[in-house]
Amino acid sequence: MEDKSQDTVTFALPEGALPIQIVLDELKSLYPHARYDLDFSTPLDLLVATLLAAQCTDERVNAVTKDLFQKYRRAEDYVAVSQEELEQDVRPTGFYRQKAKQIRAACQYLITNLNGEVPRTLAELVKIPGVGRKTANVILGSAFGVTEGFIVDTHVGRLVKRFGWTQQSDAVKAERELMRLIPQQEWLGLAHRIIYHGRAVCVARSPRCAQCTLAVSCPSATNR
Repeated sequence: MEDKSQDTVTFALPEGALPIQIVLDELKSLYPHARYDLDFSTPLDLLVATLLAAQCTDERVNAVTKDLFQKYRRAEDYVAVSQEELEQDVRPTGFYRQKAKQIRAACQYLITNLNGEVPRTLAELVKIPGVGRKTANVILGSAFGVTEGFIVDTHVGRLVKRFGWTQQSDAVKAERELMRLIPQQEWLGLAHRIIYHGRAVCVARSPRCAQCTLAVSCPSATNR
């Protein structure tokens, strides 16, 4: 018998929360081509890009990696170069000393433990230095088409609280609740669309509720 356990919502929404189906339908309409905005060709590229993206815009990261990914094609390339040279290569992304150390440590781990290859499971990805669940979920979904978890970045964490889906401030706890609320086949696309909406409309300091097509049903908008 076919297992359809991931095809249905398995956890009740809190009272007064914005209905999930409304969000799914509306955000698909608004952002039909939403995707992770970091450019990459290989899983290793994406791992490096996500490490560089901390406290930096995707646009700046993409500008840096355009040349970086031509210079460094394998995990061994990042380890072979000096710390100082890699620092200069990633300097425009900010916090470049720490980021260069993280990239080198991550690549050394891949070489030592995984023959230089980026793994395809969440359990293995989170063992890599500098890789948490969010980064692991990004790599799995965008590089391998695998969804083991729900991407919870600052935008997702903010919006799902405004939607009334969770009150968790801890990203991992919020992710666990979202995984019980939302059908698995929607996890990746919905996360990307929420991120787009968080950047365009439901911004951090002054959400543009008057422009939001979800506002009529959103508990956060009705309380403003």
